[in-house]
Amino acid sequence: MGNKRTTYWKDTATPFYSFVFTLPLFLIYELGVFAITKNDLMVLRNGADVLMRQVLGSLGMFGMYGFSGAFLIGFMAAFMRQKKALASTAVRSEYLLRMLGESVLWGCILFLIMSYAPILLMSPVLGQLVQQGVLAIGAGLYEEFVFRVVLITGFAAVLGFIFQWERPARRTTAIVLAAALFSGFHFVGEFGDTPNMFLFMIRFIAGIFLGFLYSFRGFGIAAYTHTIYDLIVLFQVSTRS
Repeated sequence: MGNKRTTYWKDTATPFYSFVFTLPLFLIYELGVFAITKNDLMVLRNGADVLMRQVLGSLGMFGMYGFSGAFLIGFMAAFMRQKKALASTAVRSEYLLRMLGESVLWGCILFLIMSYAPILLMSPVLGQLVQQGVLAIGAGLYEEFVFRVVLITGFAAVLGFIFQWERPARRTTAIVLAAALFSGFHFVGEFGDTPNMFLFMIRFIAGIFLGFLYSFRGFGIAAYTHTIYDLIVLFQVSTRS
């Protein structure tokens, strides 16, 4: 029994299971945005997604869809590399179900932590429930990819190269730096909130929580946790209004 538990915690934190686990989120988000509107894709997409697509915007229409392709290519590369280290590449359905249950638990924990502050982490922009639900899925997927996978990994590598810190120190510092950027990003752009230190600290706490969760449980669990939390907030806001 102990070996089975160890295998679950180890295997489900790998890019292999993260890719398989988050693929439904990716498909739901992309198809959901496309179904809602074909003319205003850049307006509907969540902030991190738009940021990356604008970076690719110089490539024309490819810029709008390039991040989706880059996202899939990146995870496929991680998948191909990781599968060599796994004893088996068979997807265990019971692991995926347990990961979903674990994500729900982490999402509820994050919601309880943040419930002591005003519910402002996901401020509605377009006001329609379906659209906000799609955006919640996109936020969990793309914001975790940008602010956890890319930034934490990048910051940790730079800190290790410059200061020669041990892994725990550079990883923790990277989590804090990524959380600060994650929080500050919500104040940028046309739909960003008015700069406010209290709001910054609320999102900063959430960023640290998600950063450590990503470090210990992998991208898949972090993405679902973020999405489930946003959906809980969306449900609470919609039932109150």
